[in-house]
Amino acid sequence: MRTSIATVSLSGSLTEKLTAAARAGFDGVEIFENDLLASTLTPEEIRARCADLGLTVELFQPLRDIEAVPEEVFARNLRRARHKCELTRRLGAGTVLVCSSVSPQAVNDDALAAEQLSRLADTARDCGVRVAYEALAWGRHVSTYDHAWRIVASAGHPALGTCLDSFHILSRSDDPKDLEGIEDIPGEKIFFLQLADAPLLAMDVLQWSRHYRCFPGQGGFDLAGLLRHVLSTGYDGPLSLEVFNDVFRQAEAAPTAVDARRSLLVLQESVGRARLPAPVIPTGVAFAELVTPDAGPLTALLGALGFTRAARHRRKPVTLWEQGDARILVDTGPAVRRDGTRLAAIGLESPDPAGAARRAEALLAPVLPRRRTPGDTPQDAVAAPDGTELFLCATGSRGLPDWRADFEDTGREPEPAHLSGIDHLALTQPWHHFDEAALFHRGVLGLRAQESVDLADPYGLLRSRVVTNPDGSVRIALTVGAAPTDDTVHAQHIALATGDVVASARRFREAGGTLLPVPANYYDDLAARFEFADGELETYRDLGILYDRDAHGAFRHCYTRTVGRVFFELVQRDDGYRGYGAANAPVRLAAQHTVRALTDG
Repeated sequence: MRTSIATVSLSGSLTEKLTAAARAGFDGVEIFENDLLASTLTPEEIRARCADLGLTVELFQPLRDIEAVPEEVFARNLRRARHKCELTRRLGAGTVLVCSSVSPQAVNDDALAAEQLSRLADTARDCGVRVAYEALAWGRHVSTYDHAWRIVASAGHPALGTCLDSFHILSRSDDPKDLEGIEDIPGEKIFFLQLADAPLLAMDVLQWSRHYRCFPGQGGFDLAGLLRHVLSTGYDGPLSLEVFNDVFRQAEAAPTAVDARRSLLVLQESVGRARLPAPVIPTGVAFAELVTPDAGPLTALLGALGFTRAARHRRKPVTLWEQGDARILVDTGPAVRRDGTRLAAIGLESPDPAGAARRAEALLAPVLPRRRTPGDTPQDAVAAPDGTELFLCATGSRGLPDWRADFEDTGREPEPAHLSGIDHLALTQPWHHFDEAALFHRGVLGLRAQESVDLADPYGLLRSRVVTNPDGSVRIALTVGAAPTDDTVHAQHIALATGDVVASARRFREAGGTLLPVPANYYDDLAARFEFADGELETYRDLGILYDRDAHGAFRHCYTRTVGRVFFELVQRDDGYRGYGAANAPVRLAAQHTVRALTDG
């Protein structure tokens, strides 16, 4: 299907928005009036610019407060509308959008509204354009799609149809039965379809619409269900995104446009209208790669955790550290000298790395170019929105390249295994990539996105959302904070699974490691909330172990100090615990701030 995006959905000048939309692969655009007014280009020049970029101008919008008003008011409105219809023609758009009136002068009279919209359609037809009438969720008298359609049907004008907007429809009702009436509208009378998702919020609908819309798959609306109803009518127009979002309007237009088009591809796939390579869901974490300009503090930390430097890369300054099935790569190459210690890449086990790469490229996440020497193992990687490289691995799979072939053993005897692997990874997202990251991991990698949660930090509020595969062998927590200059808030971490967190914590401390100290007040509160065996709470207090419990089981975890932008977590899940200790996050964050203040002081 043709795809379109409203210029209001992107940041920048009109020319920058058009360029971004075209490069992302959109077929057309909706020109928003404010973008036209602020542009130095004439309507004809905008039309030509779009044609040069391979874009069609699908719609000009919005025309507001037209119908159901006294005759003298309508005469003035019609004069204004005639000018806007002529602008629509000059832009090369075939349709102008008319929103249901919010004017205090409008009256609750459907017959009058139909009669005046018919006269408006006469004017539009004289200009060679059509009118798409849309019900605003906060319209004064017309606020539902079925009401708007009744007025359009009553007018019976060939140049007058309706525009369906997913936000205006789904923000008023999430009952699937309320969408069934869409199928009563003839497809040829649906002149336009605008799509936007949104988080499910309890707030004024106008403010919700103006600030919190997002791209399909990033919110809580059932857009696939709505789209199925629309397509069943025979609608053959474009799928167009109209997203008002404060973050998108400040972010760079080019990646936002790519994210927008990816969201439409995933949506079309969900309703059977796009044939994409099937998702290849990762089956585990092969490794986490840390880059560092100074390997000393990091390797000391890994050694205290029980990791052994098991192998070194044959041609690069990269070493492989192992403890049980947990693998950490340490890269000390010259390209990372100024970046500090950080988590740069994740190896994801894949049953079909080539298929996963095809899926990624189809969803606008091209395989990253890599410099390979003749002996290097072929290994594809794609970039997540935050820049983390995601390698598609087949560790030990028969008939597929194994990344470990690039390493040679050091001959060192491994430490006794007390860690079973990587439980989860936490990646801090740039403030403008949080929603994009969730869609990327869900659409490109086939991971499931859990509900977003808010975490209280002493200096702001954090949002976190976990993406995971069905069996939990891949868990990635995506977090964005309100303090973008705070390196502690924006630290990344690797959670290591153990069957006995007390023993692992003691081993770490005895090996010279330092655990994050936790305030005594936390343990006083634990004693009030939970019952513990004799001496158990005192052990947790001594080692800085945090505790949580859900309906499925218990969770015990503790943290190392931060090295650069990275710290480690030791976690013990018992009896099927499903969470990540979110209730303890405020305590952990406050403790990290305290340690940092003492260190800086």
